[in-house]
Order: sequence, then C-alpha cells, then structure tokens
Amino acid sequence: MPIRYKYAEEKGEYIDSYYSRTLYNPGKFPTLTDDINAKVCVIGGGMAGVATLHSLVEKGEKAVLIEANRIGWGASGRNGGFVSPGYSQGAGDIVKRVGECHARELLSLTTDAMGIINRRIGNQGKKLKDNIPGLLDVSWFDEPGTVEKNVEFLNDLMSVNYEFWPKEKIRDYYHSDHYYDAFLKPNGFQLHSLNYTIHSAREAEKGGARVFENSPALNISKTTNGWKILTENGSVTVDELVICCSAYIGSLNFKLSTATLPVATYVMLTEPIGDRLKDAIKGKWGVSDNRFSSNYYRTFDDTSLFWGGRVSMFRPAGKKLEQIMKNDLFGVYPQLRGVRAAVAWGGLMGYPVHKMPQIGQLEPGFWYAQGFGGSGMTSTIAGGEVISNAIVYGDERYKLFEPYGLDYAGKPFGPIVAQTAYWLFQLQDTYKEWRLNG
Repeated sequence: MPIRYKYAEEKGEYIDSYYSRTLYNPGKFPTLTDDINAKVCVIGGGMAGVATLHSLVEKGEKAVLIEANRIGWGASGRNGGFVSPGYSQGAGDIVKRVGECHARELLSLTTDAMGIINRRIGNQGKKLKDNIPGLLDVSWFDEPGTVEKNVEFLNDLMSVNYEFWPKEKIRDYYHSDHYYDAFLKPNGFQLHSLNYTIHSAREAEKGGARVFENSPALNISKTTNGWKILTENGSVTVDELVICCSAYIGSLNFKLSTATLPVATYVMLTEPIGDRLKDAIKGKWGVSDNRFSSNYYRTFDDTSLFWGGRVSMFRPAGKKLEQIMKNDLFGVYPQLRGVRAAVAWGGLMGYPVHKMPQIGQLEPGFWYAQGFGGSGMTSTIAGGEVISNAIVYGDERYKLFEPYGLDYAGKPFGPIVAQTAYWLFQLQDTYKEWRLNG
C-alpha cells in the first residue's frame, strides 16, 4: 500500500532566524517536475540527507535528493551550530551499553566526521565558521574532581585532547556564579549550519548529484528491482532509497515515524549589547553546560548574543518565546537584564528514546538515518558516511548502530510522557544544584 506523507510543519520558506538573515547563497534548487531514474534517492534535505548525498558523490555515485521544503529548512538550519565529536548519549553510557571497544568505534565515526566537515568547508571557512576554535563544556554543579576525571576518561576513550579548566579560569571569561569547573574541546568549532548544509548540497550538485527542493515525497512503492517515490509533480525510480527525514517524516513510513519524538528546542539572538557584554562574557568560545535542561550560546563581533536551550512539547512563539529565552539568559547572567531580543525561533528535532542515532536498513535497499536530535552535527556526517559506504562498497559499519534500533517512542502519547520527563529532569537539576552548591 502507498504510504501518504503529511507535513510535520507547514510548508514554506526559511523561518526568520539568525541563519536565514545571514545566508550568503540563498538561491533555490529546482523542483522535480519529471519522472527520473537513478541508482539512489535520498529523501530529506537536512544535514543528514545532504551528508549522505555528498558522500555518495565523493564515492562516484550520482544520486538524487528530494526535499519537501528548502535545503536545511528544518533542524539543520535552526540549531546551535556547535561541532564536536560525540552523541546525545554520553560516552560513559555508550560504554556501559555496548562495551569499550564498540564504543570507541562509534565515537571514532564522529571524530572522523570533524575532518570531513573541515575538508568540505575548504576555502569557505570565513563564510561558514564563526569565531575562534574551541567549545567549552561547563559544570553547573560544584563537584571537585568530577570534571577533571571525566576529561581523562574522554581523552583516553576518544583519543582527543580536551583541556581541563578549573572554576577560577572559566569565571575569568564567563562571569556567572553558576559556573564551576569546565573543559575545552580545542578542535570544536562554531558553524553556520544553514550555510554549510546549502554549501554541501551545492558541492554535491557540482559532482553530478541532482538536488530538488519543494518536492515532497508523497508515497513510496516497491518495484521489481527497487523503489518508486512519487512527488507532487514527478517521480524518482531507484535501486536504493535512503530516508533522512527524522522529526519531519510525518506519516511517510510508519515504523520510522513512530521511532522518534518530534521535540521542539529554541534559540534567541539578542540585539547588539555593546560594552555591557564584557560585564558577563569575555570569551569567544561556544559554551554549553551540563544540566539536562542546559543552555548553549556564543557571541558575535557586533556584540550580539546567540542563546539557545530548552526542550519542550509546547511551541511558544513571538514575544512570548523571546521573554522565555531572556528569562533563561538573565538567570545565568543577571548583569545583562534589559537586553532586548532581535529574533527568537524554534525547530523540531527527532529524539529516539535511547538518545542515539538510528541508522540501518528496513529491508535490503531501504535505508534510514534519523534521530540525530541532541547528538550534534558530526553524527549526521557519520551517518552519511556509513550508509554511503554500505551502498557503494558493501561496508557493514552501519551495523555498529544495531544496539540502538527503532524503539517505539510512544506516539501519540509520547509527547506528553516526554514533557513530563523533561520537567522531572529539571527538578533533578534543581535538587542537585541545591545539594551540591548550597
């Protein structure tokens, strides 16, 4: 039976955000209006889908990608822009689940992805990267020795060179009474994620790929030798299919749709703050903290502040969202009270219950890569690599993700359960802060 697709969000252009306001190449890709054939079709033009397409092209495969809206329209063009190795599930929890050797292999995929992103950026660094290299992970809790021990563990497990920062050093640059010890990921960086995703799609197109926007997949049917994907004005008949829709999959495929929750998260860009910014923030590194309900942020040369955080099933917008985000900012930096928002926005991420990407095959030739919510951009690049390697070379490293399958995410009641869990985690953060910090 054909599977009908319903929009997870209303179709349209890029939402108003820092990213859409600073696009350097806003030109559109064409809409599919013909019936075409290819070996591989990727459905979904977010970072995971584009990474898969780009990887296929680099391996000599001239694939096709179709996107319902614009390239990078969803979470890939709305996120925090931090690039570093790892997944949403912590490294220690991965070791507990699959063992140290398996965990090293999974994590190495994301460290390799750092090099792939930098290679694909090429000489476009000034257009795609922001600020100086390095990302800081700051502890919200006063736990002497804990961060330092974690840094040693991560450096050994992941073969990285993270740097421990004591409380005194972090507070020299970030003047918040909530901050304690921290560590620096010196090779991490801040990416203009929408510009990068479009850049990667353009590079794939130059290599022979065909990229189509405003071409939603309406149904998928099996053929004798592969698959046929219908769009509003055309179709693609292929040997192999890769779905990379995640939170925006709608009802395109029931099993994939029910394996993640579409969780909303939010970002605000302030107006330029001027000299007052130095009263709170002197560093140019990207910063996040280690609460479940964490904040992440970075500053720009014009002294505006990019501030993100929150996970919610509810979706405030406009002035209400701006006020919520400003309250979070002032809770960390009360010295910035009165700062005004320039724009605030939200987006949906696909979250699996196990907090790891879901990568594999539903059946031979029917691939998927989804559930990257919270895992960061390196995981999407890693997903594109393992799937393209499997299609082109028969490489089976995608099986590293088998322990993290398509677990049922609880729809239609999952959002209510997830929101309740989020509130409980916030309470745990508050209790831990009271117990440790006094």
